Amino acid sequence: MTDQNSAIEEPQALLSRLVGFRSVSDRSNLDIADFIETHLAGLGATCIRFPSCDGQKTNLLATIGPLMPGGVVLSGHMDVVPVAGQNWTSDPFALTEHEGALFGRGTTDMKGFVAACLSVARLAAAASLQRPLHFAFSYDEEVGCVGAGPMIDYIADHLPTPACVIVGEPTGMVPVNAHKGAYDWRTVVTGLAAHSSMPRLGAHAIYAGARLITLVESIHDRLVAMPDPGSPFETPHPTLSVGIARGGSAGNIIPAEFSFEWEARTTSPGQAEAIIESFTVQAESKVLPRLQATHPLASIVSTSLFKVPPLVPEARGAAEHLALQLTGAARADAVSFCTEGGLFQQAGLSTVICGPGYVAQAHQPNEYVSLQQLASCQAFLVRLIDHLAADS
Repeated sequence: MTDQNSAIEEPQALLSRLVGFRSVSDRSNLDIADFIETHLAGLGATCIRFPSCDGQKTNLLATIGPLMPGGVVLSGHMDVVPVAGQNWTSDPFALTEHEGALFGRGTTDMKGFVAACLSVARLAAAASLQRPLHFAFSYDEEVGCVGAGPMIDYIADHLPTPACVIVGEPTGMVPVNAHKGAYDWRTVVTGLAAHSSMPRLGAHAIYAGARLITLVESIHDRLVAMPDPGSPFETPHPTLSVGIARGGSAGNIIPAEFSFEWEARTTSPGQAEAIIESFTVQAESKVLPRLQATHPLASIVSTSLFKVPPLVPEARGAAEHLALQLTGAARADAVSFCTEGGLFQQAGLSTVICGPGYVAQAHQPNEYVSLQQLASCQAFLVRLIDHLAADS
């Protein structure tokens, strides 16, 4: 029998290395992927990369144990959000310990979970696993979960079917079986420029855009007025928000173009499609005719930026059952933030969210994860390895 204590590594030292990589989403992540792959391949893991189109980023899928059905996928992302404009009291890319907490960008979201995974990989490699343990680490999660798709498709289509996926986003090590979806669009209004002293000769794109933004707000207000009494979410209805608006070139020119980006946070499948359909129908019937009255070629075009489906509770879900068993929790929770969990579930894989830290610390200056949370995660993963080593 393997001596577990000698096979388990210190997660804090691994987290220190991971935090040191400046894997902000607008940069290459190849250095952190190299480090993780070297660590896992050195333990005998089979590793596959899924690079971005420009080759500057990559997903990493690593497997320890026999390639057979019934394994477990541990999912995390390598990218972090920027630190620009935030008031940190320490270097965000150098791990700092203070009063039982580890400070640094990504400690909670979600390099703490990745470090815990790496800390038990040696134990997994030394154990006689009866079913495989897969590590699925992605890029560009922080900009709409846009990087993981090819890796998730490969897992669903080419690996012997895993029993479940555990996404290690920060939940305080409480299993989560539901989260909201996130859908973003960019709407572009094209009008016609004219001198501001003769507005009848132009088609005012900003005025049209303002009416469209008001339309987004009205759809939001309608949804607020129809909460779902059975919803597990703190905000029991979908929410809409406009985050970015741009247009115009000078104060004395009727603007020819205006654009804005807006999002919907949905509570169940199908809502996003209904929202964009309602918006499009009203935009074309109420706003576009006025714009085209002076410029027949004027247009309103909405383009999807990303789609992250909601995670929905599964009846007798294998992932939830396993997470409850490993944590000892009485029930699963629900969260309003979104994760790659919805994408795994959409691909047909039973999925649950469970990881160290709390989302209140994520994306903040002086982001931290407690040593206690990191230890709880490591213990959870040790129990998972025992589960995979047991006869099914």
